[in-house]
Amino acid sequence: MGCAFGFPVRRDGTWWRGFHGPLPQRIEQLTASGHVFAITEIVVHPHDRDRGLARHLQKRLLADHQASLGATLLNQTNQVVYDAFRSWGWQDIGEIERQPGPTALRALVLPLGEWTAEKPDGLAHNPGTERPREADGVDPGMR
Repeated sequence: MGCAFGFPVRRDGTWWRGFHGPLPQRIEQLTASGHVFAITEIVVHPHDRDRGLARHLQKRLLADHQASLGATLLNQTNQVVYDAFRSWGWQDIGEIERQPGPTALRALVLPLGEWTAEKPDGLAHNPGTERPREADGVDPGMR
C-alpha cells in the first residue's frame, strides 16, 4: 500500500548546506549529536480506505530510527505535499538552495521530543542530544 524512505542526517551538517540565514541552534545541536533523520520520500497508493497511511509511515520510520528530529526538504511549488506535512505537525524553518538547478526547497522539521509549557517546540535542552564532551570540556570532534 505504501512505503517511506529516509536516512540518518550526517553529523557534519551537510544536510543543511545552502540554508538561507543562520540555522537555529537547537537544530544544529541535534544534527551534531546524530539525532536527526531525513524523510526523503513517502509513496502511498491513493485509496479512500487508507487515509492517514502516509503520516503513519513517516511516524513509524522516525520512531524505528529513534530520531529526536525529523527533517525533510520539499519543492516549494508542491503546495499539496507542503500542506500535508504542515498538517502532520512539521514546522517550516526556512529555505535551502541546492545545486544543480534553480529550485529552492523548503526545509521542514518535526520535533519528536516531549511538548510541554517549558518546551513548546519539543526541542529544549536534552542532555541525550548533546555532543559528547571529554573531561576537559572540549568536544572531541573539534580537536
